[in-house]
Amino acid sequence: MATKPAFDADALITQFETASAAGSAKLRQAVTDATLQALQGRELSLKNIRAVLGTVTQAANTGLAKNPAMSEAMIDQAVAGMDEALLKAVDAHRVALEKLAAQGADLREKHLKKALSDLEKMEDTLLETVKKGASGAMAAGNPMADAWNQVLEKMNAGGTLSGAKAASTVEDMMAQMQTAMRDSRAASLRAATALAESYTAMVSGVLIGMADAMRAPAAKKAAKK
Repeated sequence: MATKPAFDADALITQFETASAAGSAKLRQAVTDATLQALQGRELSLKNIRAVLGTVTQAANTGLAKNPAMSEAMIDQAVAGMDEALLKAVDAHRVALEKLAAQGADLREKHLKKALSDLEKMEDTLLETVKKGASGAMAAGNPMADAWNQVLEKMNAGGTLSGAKAASTVEDMMAQMQTAMRDSRAASLRAATALAESYTAMVSGVLIGMADAMRAPAAKKAAKK
């Protein structure tokens, strides 16, 4: 699938250029909406997520370069907006996995194991992609370098909402898989027990059938005499 983000980068850049402290919540929502818009209609692979986050980060950088006085506050909002968008992406993964599990899918299957693995990497993907996208702005002498470093240090220390949700989703799905496996083993044991308990009856039935088969020829001979 294509990985080119389908959102208006110029509009997002303008949002950062004209942003003020009073409009920080609006900017955060704009970043969330732009990120989600770019992700929609695409496979939620780590490759596509990286492409989208990278483009959103670049748009933020471009706009912030023209509004340096607001840089730290706006960078914080930009990163929070991307985190909120990924939180919804994690929820989408969770719903899909729960549906598959409810239909009997084995989460140990290759493609489902990969889905769980990707969820575990969600936070690292956000941190690494934003850091890479902001590398130019973090260069020595850049007026936004300190702002970017402070925001990223805070993210590294406190984690992200999407990362925490992804971790809990993986934990829940693994627990669900273990429960399903136990239920499956219990069902198999019950079936084996029922089979064992009915074994003597089965043997009796077979024996009756054999006896009937043996009696049939004898009855025919007696009838001919």
